[in-house]
Amino acid sequence: MTNCYAAGVRVVEEVPKQLFVDGEWVDGACGEVAVEDPATGQVLCAVADASPEQAMDALAAAHDAFDAFRRWAPRARGDVLRRAYELTVERTEELALLMTLEMGKPLAESRAEVAYAASFLRWYAEEAVRVCGRFGSDEAGSGRMLTMRQPIGPCVFITPWNFPLAMGTRKLAPALAAGCTCVVKPARQAPLSMLALAAILERAGLPGGVVNVVTASASGAVMAPLIKDSRTRKLSFTGSTEVGKRLLEQSAEQVLKVSVELGGNAPFLVFEDADLDAAVDGAMAAKMRNGGEACTAANRFLVHASVAPDFARRLADRMGALRVGHGSEPGVDVGPLIDEHQRAVVEGLVADAVERGARIAVGGRRVDRPGYFYAPTVLLDVPAAARVLAEEIFGPVAPIRTFADEREAVRAANDTEYGLVAYVYTRDLARAFRVAEALETGMVGLNRGVVSNAGAPFGGVKQSGFGREGGPEGMDEYLETKYVAIGLDA
Repeated sequence: MTNCYAAGVRVVEEVPKQLFVDGEWVDGACGEVAVEDPATGQVLCAVADASPEQAMDALAAAHDAFDAFRRWAPRARGDVLRRAYELTVERTEELALLMTLEMGKPLAESRAEVAYAASFLRWYAEEAVRVCGRFGSDEAGSGRMLTMRQPIGPCVFITPWNFPLAMGTRKLAPALAAGCTCVVKPARQAPLSMLALAAILERAGLPGGVVNVVTASASGAVMAPLIKDSRTRKLSFTGSTEVGKRLLEQSAEQVLKVSVELGGNAPFLVFEDADLDAAVDGAMAAKMRNGGEACTAANRFLVHASVAPDFARRLADRMGALRVGHGSEPGVDVGPLIDEHQRAVVEGLVADAVERGARIAVGGRRVDRPGYFYAPTVLLDVPAAARVLAEEIFGPVAPIRTFADEREAVRAANDTEYGLVAYVYTRDLARAFRVAEALETGMVGLNRGVVSNAGAPFGGVKQSGFGREGGPEGMDEYLETKYVAIGLDA
C-alpha cells in the first residue's frame, strides 16, 4: 500500500497499489503505473501494472463467481447496489478530490460526477427486481409461449479517463443488477476512482470475484486475451472510435454481445427564434462540461446568420471570463487537459482553423503555468474545410459557423461520420420536432445543454457506436431472452 499526496494534502487514507481480483487486493506482476496530476505534471502515486496472466486470473474469478451470483435474489443484488449508492454519497468529498487530482476537473464538477455516478447505483438498485418475461398463447392456440430473461454472463469493461467514476457505475450497476460478473480495466491516466469504487462495492457486501479491477499500462496486450476467451460473454467499451473498431474485430472471434460508446462531433444548432440567453447558457454547459473533454461536448456551433454576431459576442464574453487553474483551488472553472498529447491535439486544431481563415474571438493559446492548460477559445468564421469541424476536439474550443435556413442547418449537422448527440435551440415547436427527427444522432438536447441522466438511454449511431447505457435499455444489454414453447396436448 502507498499513500497518495498532492500539494501536501492527503487524499485518501490509503491508495491500493494492487489489483482487485476475486475479492482480494493482490500485487501486480510487472511493476507500477504512475498516476500524474495533469494540473502540475507531477506524479501523485503508482498503481499496479498487471500482466496478461493476472488479467486472465481476474476473468477466471468472474467466471467462477457467476453461477452463484446469478442465483442471488434480485432484491439482494439491489440491496448491495443501494448500500454502494449510500457509501458513494457519504464519501463525496474524498472521491471528488481524488478525481480532481487524477484527471484535472474542478472540484465542483467532480462533486457533480460523484452524484451522477451514484445515481446509476440507485437507479439499478431499483431495476434489479424488475426483470420480467412474458407468458401467452401461441398463434394457433394449441400451445403456450414462455419467455424468461437471464444474465448474459461474465463481462469485460474498458472505461475512459474523462469520467473515471461515472463510466464505471454506468456499466457495473446494470450488470450487477442483472446478475452478471465483471472484469474492469480503467484508463491508465485515471485508475484511482475505479479502485475506490471497488472498495466501496466490497464494503457494500459484494462477494469476491463478482467485480475485478485490473490496472495496466498496455491495455491492448492485457485485455485482448480476455476478449478472445470463451468465458467472456459481453464487452462494453467507452473510448475512441479507432480503438473501438479494433475491439469489435477481436470480439467477433467469440461472437460477443458488444456495446460501444465511441467518438462524437456534436452540432449545436441555434435558430433565429431561439432564446439567446438560454442558448448561451446551454452552449456553456454543452461545451465546457469537463473542460470540453467529453464525447457529448458541443463540437460545432451552427448559428443562424441573423443572430450569429450577438450569440458569438455573448459566448466569447462568457468563455473569456472563465477562471483557469488547479481544480482544487477555490473559484476555478476550468482545469487542465489530461496530458501534453491532448493539449497538442487541441493546439493543432486551432492552428489549422486559423491558417484556413478562422478568427480567434477569445483564447487560442496555452496558459502560462505548470500543467496541461489551454485557454477557453471561441473561433469565428470557421471554414468548412477546417479540421476542427471534422475531428473530435476534446478541449475548450468552440468553433462557430452560420447557416441561412433549416435545411442547410440539418445538412451541416449531419455532415459527419459521428452521431452521438446534437443540441437544438428554437421556440418553434413544429421545427423542434422536424429537426429532432431529421438529425442523425442517438440523442438530442432540445433547449438544454446536458442530456445525461441515469434513467435515459445514452448512446449513438453511425461511428459513435451502438448499444445503450442507462434506463431500462441499459439493463437489456446484460440480459438474454430464452423462449420456451409449451405443448398442451397430453
